[in-house]
Amino acid sequence: MESNWILKDEGDTATIHKLMQELNVSKPIATMLVQRGINTFDEAKRFFRPDLKHLHDPFLMADMDKAVQRLNQAIANKEKILVYGDYDVDGTTSVALVYSFLRKIVTDIDYYIPDRYNEGYGISFKGIDFAKENNFDLVIALDCGIKAVDKIEYANENNIDFIICDHHTAGDKIPEAVAVLDPKRKDCNYPYKELSGCGVGFKLLQAYSQQNSGNFEELYSYLDIVAISIASDIVPITGENRVLAYYGLKELNRTKREGLKAIIEVAGLKDKKIIISDCVFKIGPRINAAGRIESGRSAVKLLISDDKEPAEQFSKDINDFNVTRQGLDKSITQEALQMIEDNKEWKLHKATILYKEDWHKGVVGIVASRIIEHYYKPTIVLTKSKGMASGSARSVDGFDLYAAIDACSDLLESFGGHKHAAGLSIKIENIDKFRLRFNKVVSSMITAEQQIPKIEIDAKLSFKEITPNFFNVIRQFAPFGPGNMTPVYVTENVMDTGFSRAVGADKSHLQLNIKDSSHTRMKGIAFGVAEKYLPAIKQKKSFDICYSIEENEWQGVKILQLMVREIKISD
Repeated sequence: MESNWILKDEGDTATIHKLMQELNVSKPIATMLVQRGINTFDEAKRFFRPDLKHLHDPFLMADMDKAVQRLNQAIANKEKILVYGDYDVDGTTSVALVYSFLRKIVTDIDYYIPDRYNEGYGISFKGIDFAKENNFDLVIALDCGIKAVDKIEYANENNIDFIICDHHTAGDKIPEAVAVLDPKRKDCNYPYKELSGCGVGFKLLQAYSQQNSGNFEELYSYLDIVAISIASDIVPITGENRVLAYYGLKELNRTKREGLKAIIEVAGLKDKKIIISDCVFKIGPRINAAGRIESGRSAVKLLISDDKEPAEQFSKDINDFNVTRQGLDKSITQEALQMIEDNKEWKLHKATILYKEDWHKGVVGIVASRIIEHYYKPTIVLTKSKGMASGSARSVDGFDLYAAIDACSDLLESFGGHKHAAGLSIKIENIDKFRLRFNKVVSSMITAEQQIPKIEIDAKLSFKEITPNFFNVIRQFAPFGPGNMTPVYVTENVMDTGFSRAVGADKSHLQLNIKDSSHTRMKGIAFGVAEKYLPAIKQKKSFDICYSIEENEWQGVKILQLMVREIKISD
């Protein structure tokens, strides 16, 4: 499906020209800064030179004083502490972070990861019973708990104190825990609202260190774990997250953690400079696979491991889980796409809802995302679990999935999530009713623009503007991610120089050798589209390309190369 190319608004012309002069940069560079909300020299300096001094005072977060006071009390009285977190990457990294830091100063400490299939997401009654049976006095819940009102009530009845560290949207009522740390609380004035769950755990440890040792060097060494959570949980890499990710990547590239070193090796990243996308696509999925296929506890065990041999074995196990996950993902996706192809009515719907009782619950969210790549619609994939249909929903850009599901909540047993992704459970006999209702709701809410994928373009470029100096400045925009995506450019009316060709084992990729109206030549690569575009390109038809820029090294020679996102052949 061809995308709409949306050229971003340049922003204020006077501000752009001022930045050009003050920073001595080209107009495209200044424009991209303004597009990212950077309007002054000082803001640009902060952007290009992140500093740990830019981190906010953790005590600006509501309840932080109560949380640190209770943690100090537990440490002083040698109470038993349980570190509790969800089974995904953000949850397991959160647990690894807080457990690793506290086990050096806490006499009796353990960690707990709920089972995806028996307990589900978040704080569970079973988890509280585990804490009670094993005489834990304090539970630190990470990446979950903001809506666990009934669970915390149960914990209070059993004399178990909770400190909640969450980053999800709060409900109407805040759980009555000892402390509830969540920058998204309506009554929380913390300046930055987009921390990951692991990020909130980090702020708790920062506050503890600030009040006690005052030595942050030990704490900052754990930023490698925080960076993985930021990348994998797809939170904006802006403000405080940008600082944490920037220094976290530095730590990750020199990590001494045996567990992380083992993951890096099985992910094929040894001796390579690790960037955010490596965390998203290579490290994160392996950590996630443990919770999807077996138990998230395996991921924590690996992340906290100090010994090389067990770490290498844990990492191989997790890599095996990831291979299993990939196989399930592929086979279920193929089956799901065939179901859609076989049902003409479903193909006409504005949303996709699929159910099969033997699909693996651990991969239905991934499958929903895969289906959107083929049919660009809000998608829900369900499987049977505990006698119910349970699954995951994924949205298309700009569409409020949570609001659409909420409009059908009377047909659901439970649901939760946000605008882009959600989880839900429903009685199996209500699936058809839900499919009809949900499609009506989506049809009434979704706009024509939201039904077509879009690529946001940062700037129009002439090839002569793509210089080593230009690229070196753009490289300093990293780390890239939501809120600061890798810049995408468009160049119009380019033509083949006569040397573009199909490459790859199956000749499916397109290696471009092209020139634009300035007669400047560039090389580029477009994956999987040789058959579609090469004939027209060889006929000397002009075309437009949108792309990002990367540095390619071959036999010691570095050249700038276009990573082509999409091609539009001129009529």
